[in-house]
Order: sequence, then structure tokens, then C-alpha cells
Amino acid sequence: MMGKRLLSFVVLNVILVCVVCEDKRPIISSAKGSVHRNAYATMMYMGTPRDYEFYIATRVMLRSLRELKVDADLVVIASMDVPLHWVHTLEEEDGVKVMRVENLQNPYTTATSQQWRFKLTLNKLYAWKLVTYDRVVMLDADNLFLQKTDELFQCGTFCAVFINPCIFHTGLFVLKPSMTVFNDMIHQLEVGRSNPDGADQGFIGGYFPDLLDRPMFHPPPRNDTKLEGTYRLPLGYQMDASYYYLKLRWSVPCGPNSVITFPGAPWLKPWYWWSWPVLPLGIQWHQQRLQTLGYAAEMPVVLIQAMFYLGIMAVARLARPNLSKLCYRKEEKSVFLIQVGFKLIAIWVILAAYIIPFFLVPHTVHPVIGWGLYLLGAFSLSCIAINAFLLPMLPVLVPWLAILGTLLTMAYPWYQDGVMRALSVFAYAFCCSPFLWVAFSKIISSLQVSLEREAFLPRLAGENASPSVFNKLY
Repeated sequence: MMGKRLLSFVVLNVILVCVVCEDKRPIISSAKGSVHRNAYATMMYMGTPRDYEFYIATRVMLRSLRELKVDADLVVIASMDVPLHWVHTLEEEDGVKVMRVENLQNPYTTATSQQWRFKLTLNKLYAWKLVTYDRVVMLDADNLFLQKTDELFQCGTFCAVFINPCIFHTGLFVLKPSMTVFNDMIHQLEVGRSNPDGADQGFIGGYFPDLLDRPMFHPPPRNDTKLEGTYRLPLGYQMDASYYYLKLRWSVPCGPNSVITFPGAPWLKPWYWWSWPVLPLGIQWHQQRLQTLGYAAEMPVVLIQAMFYLGIMAVARLARPNLSKLCYRKEEKSVFLIQVGFKLIAIWVILAAYIIPFFLVPHTVHPVIGWGLYLLGAFSLSCIAINAFLLPMLPVLVPWLAILGTLLTMAYPWYQDGVMRALSVFAYAFCCSPFLWVAFSKIISSLQVSLEREAFLPRLAGENASPSVFNKLY
């Protein structure tokens, strides 16, 4: 009897060993303890002026995926120079698995006129090293997920979307990790494979040149089915935001409308506060951030700036007499060049009042807060010009009112399409231009009157007149 039990125990262990050895890859467990065979991955690297903004964008995208309850791990391929406290935040607060890597040397840096922001994008090739997963969906940080896309894990060894008629987009693609493919890609880099843009887009596009001729991906009916080969993904998985701006609605006929991408100019990415209402979809990204990450990191700076601007308005009003004395002083003789220079200084001060606050607002704050803080800053700094040069308030604030009206015109939510919206903004700007010119003329005439009063009227009053007493009257 004991022999039979021992024999059964041995047979059971042999079976278990065979089952485990059948899949040689280690099992990766999520924070919840469930087994994940697939992953959503993105990358982070340092060396650009926008590192923090992309860090915030990455966290928002990963948290939105977690809110969608995707059945996959979340992975960040982070270069070794990414700050450790960022890595710890991703791991501990966002439940992300971080893979630290050395930056891949870009051999195309001197061979092409590529932009500096693409220098380290070849780190994306490390996605093929994630061999613990069956499939990986590689993402850029500027993707906005509208719904779960786990069906992509059923796609083949490489799948991507053609948002350009002839070139697929590497902002989202599906891959089957393979050390063989990764090593071959590194070899292709070393031998100087042709790359039209010197970045990941050109290199990966050249590595899979026949994707345009491959069939369209349609998810198999069974969730556990994995396709082989390469496939084109429907456009609904990479809906270019520019498609939306023409119609102000989505009308993508092929595939689910699942993911929005923002491949345009870097300074119009949706996480910047000025992206809305300039771009209507900017507010949608910030709504997602509000639901996931929040804005606690930026609010202290916002409050400090708001208090600072309020203080400037109070001080400028109280110090009005002294400020004007610094600008208007009696001269022995009137010099035309001095007057012209004085007017130019006044105009530059007014322009600075509208420009400086724009660059002081935290870049990734909510658009409503950002524009509110900008308008408060512009108003407070304009008060300095008004009180220092004794200018009438309304003409100086006409640009302020014009900016506010432009924002309201762009934010109007009931335009029929993007063409009507653009025409409305153009018409508003056309109607504002006469008011801006009149305001400019009023400012110049006011400066001229003040100069003439300060320079000549004391002299006309006679030698016995007191300039200091006279100046106080004006």
C-alpha cells in the first residue's frame, strides 16, 4: 500500500514538472496576484525640455488603462537616467512594472536632420525583449483610450495602424516579443540600415516594409486564440485627432473607436493647459487626468502665483504716484528721440504684461485653471503699466478682453463642424482688429499728452512755479 502511494506521488510530480517545463518563460504576476500573459508598455527617457510633461502624460495613460480594468500588465521601459523617485512613484502608486535599460545609441543622429526629441526613441526596440509576455501593445504617451482594447493581444507577431496612406504609425503597435528579432534589429542599427527620419518610426517602418499588403486584423471569436504573421490594424485603434477637428465628431468607419492619438506638433499635445480650447479634444484628456491622477502637484504653484498677482495689483495701485514720478520727470529740453524711446518702453511693458504670465503658468495644469491664472497675471502686470505711465485702463485692457472673447468663441460647444468653428474665430478676430487699433492709438496719444504736460507746462507756468507741486497735479 505504501509502495502504491509513493508511486502515485512520484507520477504526480513528474506530471507537474512536465507541465511547468512546457512553458519555459517565468510567470509574471500583477499587483492583484492574477497571472498576466500580455502587457501594455510605453517608454520613458530623459534629455528633453519636456521630460516632466511626458512623465505626467505617461502616468495618466497608464492609470486610465488601469481604470479600464485591462487584463494585462502595465510596463514602462525606463532609461537608467530616469529619476528614481519617478520610478518609485510608477511602481508604488500606479502599479507599474519598470524595466530599466541603457539608452540605445542612435546612429542616425549625424546622418539626418532629425529633431532632437527623436534622438532616444529607438529605446522602443526594447519592447521585443519583454519575452515573458505572449503579446505586447507598445504605446506612446499621447494616446487617449476611450475603451478597453484587450482584443489586440490576439493579433499576430506585428500589427500597426496606417494613419498615413503609405506609412504605419508607431504610436501604437502590437508585437510578439522575441530576442531573435531584437538582436537582429540591433544588428541592423550597427550596419546602418536605411532610416528616413532617424527615429523609431522610420526604422520600424523599414523593418516591416510589407505591412501595407497584409490583411486587416479582425479579432478571432475565441479570446484565447493567437494569430500569427503580420496584420494591419483598423484606424479606430489610432484615430488621429486632426480627423476630429474637421467634423467635430468621430466618423471612423473601420474598427472600434477605441484610441485617440495626437501626433502633431509637440507644443500642441493635449496635456498642456493651452491645448484647450485651441484644440477641442484637449479638455477630454484633462477630464481623464482629473479622474485618474488629479492636479495636486501643480496647485501649490498656482496658489502662490495667484497671491503674487493679487499683491502686484495692490502695490501698483498704492504706489501709483511714485511710479509715475519714475517715468515722468521734468527735462531741461524736449528731445524727440527720448520721447520716442519712452513710448517704445511703454509699449514693451504692455506687451510683456501679456507675454510673461503665459510662460509662468505650470504647463500641465487644467486648462480652465491655466487660462484663469494667465488672465489674472496679464491683468495684474497691466496694472503696473497703467499706474506707472498714467494710462487709461480700458485701452490697455482691450487685448485682455479680446483674448477672453477669443477663448469663449473657441470654447462654444455647438458648432456644426470644424469649418464653422474656424470661420467664427476668424470673423471674431476680424471684428476685434479695429478695436485693437483704436486702443493702440489711445495709448500713444495718452503717452504724448503726458509727455507734453510734464515737459512743457511747468516751464510755461514761470520760474516761480514749483515743479514738484505741479507734478502732483498730474
